[in-house]
Amino acid sequence: MIESFKQTWLSNLRADVLSGIVVALALIPEAIAFSIIAGVDPKIGLYASFAICVIIAFTGGRPGMISAATGAMALLMVTLVKEHGLEYLLAATLLTGVLQIAAGYLRLADLMRFVSRSVVTGFVNALAILIFMAQLPELTGVTWHVYAMTAAGLGIIYGFPYLPVVGKSVPSPLVCILVLTAVYLATGMDIRTVGDMGELPDSLPIFLWPDVPLNLETLKIIFPYSLMLAVVGLLESMMTSTIVDDLTDTQSNKNRECKGQGIANIGSGLLGGMAGCAMIGQSVINVKSGGRQRTSTLVAGIGLLLLVVFLSDWVSRIPMAALVAVMIMVSIGTFSWASIRDLKKHPMSTNMVMLATVAVTVTTHNLALGVFVGVLLAAMNFANKVGNILYVGSREVEVGKTREYQVVGQVFFASCERFGAAFDFKESVDNVVIDLSRAHFWDISAVDALDRVVIKFRREGTGVELVGLNEASATIVDRHAIHNDAEAVEKLMG
Repeated sequence: MIESFKQTWLSNLRADVLSGIVVALALIPEAIAFSIIAGVDPKIGLYASFAICVIIAFTGGRPGMISAATGAMALLMVTLVKEHGLEYLLAATLLTGVLQIAAGYLRLADLMRFVSRSVVTGFVNALAILIFMAQLPELTGVTWHVYAMTAAGLGIIYGFPYLPVVGKSVPSPLVCILVLTAVYLATGMDIRTVGDMGELPDSLPIFLWPDVPLNLETLKIIFPYSLMLAVVGLLESMMTSTIVDDLTDTQSNKNRECKGQGIANIGSGLLGGMAGCAMIGQSVINVKSGGRQRTSTLVAGIGLLLLVVFLSDWVSRIPMAALVAVMIMVSIGTFSWASIRDLKKHPMSTNMVMLATVAVTVTTHNLALGVFVGVLLAAMNFANKVGNILYVGSREVEVGKTREYQVVGQVFFASCERFGAAFDFKESVDNVVIDLSRAHFWDISAVDALDRVVIKFRREGTGVELVGLNEASATIVDRHAIHNDAEAVEKLMG
């Protein structure tokens, strides 16, 4: 027990604390921006980020991953807030948490095995592009000072690690923020700061129970939003968890992460915050800055609250250019540059899945839709490839009397047409033997195709014998086939 605690919380303490501080600073402008997107007060997003970060540190299944208020979730809340107000948003946040906990107990995270690597790569690239695009408003219509500060920030981020001794001991994004803030305070140049994003809260969050009637009407209002929030939140969290797994070369408990996200969202709703999920940008910042354990996530959450409540005067003076530089670093580090090089090596179908995921996600800003399109295309490509691996050969056993067909491969909805077209129903033979010992029947479509083949032969006066069905195929054929049921045959053939 003690050893487990030390490993989970204290094994990387110094790096976790420093990386947590960097993440806390990077969370502030994003939480404010996401609150504005959702149409609520900035403190709603800040309280949510604090609550989710702290709770997920204890309940989550992926150490070192950062969860907080996110843009993907904020976009889903706009209509609810506009039409029904903040109290219904808090109620929807609580229900979102309940649905996510249920998903964890139902082990729905296991469905992640159906998400192919090309979809994950497309998701990562799309998020990298979206993170970069989110910085463009801070870089358009501004003075040269902003560009100079941003360039200087990137120079510090990429150059500082090469300094002897100190280069590896302090996260370069933290150095970037401190140095550029000092330059801004010393020169007093006219550039945007964190304080210009919105008013920071001046008090700690308090327990809030949503002031909504507890009846069926309320459930009808919030359930569709909660369901969408739960699905998008879990999808983004699972994908981010997979990415952090790869970055740290470790494994995570994704079903526990589902439950942890649910508990964190319930905590957020009870403290007056909005629903949130894992953040790939901040998670990459954390990992790149050395954060690996739960301590980094806990420090990020507590640090965020302390900064905005007790050090708001100082935090409000941080130039946005410093945080823009950090987020540009994140977008560059997140993008899978190898996927561009591999376009020539990978199959066209794989490239199409990756590019379609990127295009849909970037165009719609809807992560769930992008992943859905990617998974759908990947499934169609797989079905098409497996469906083509079907061979039906034949040999004449007894001239003019018996022909044997040998079926090799997988028979299912994508290969049924190919299966049915392989038989010669007009050949004048007395009997046909269909050898299925090297074939497998997967679904009702396959059974229906077999029915049609048998029935067509019998209508031509040819006897049919099926041999070699394996146990699994025989089970589904015996249960659903109708070629031995005269009444069903007449109905099928019209």
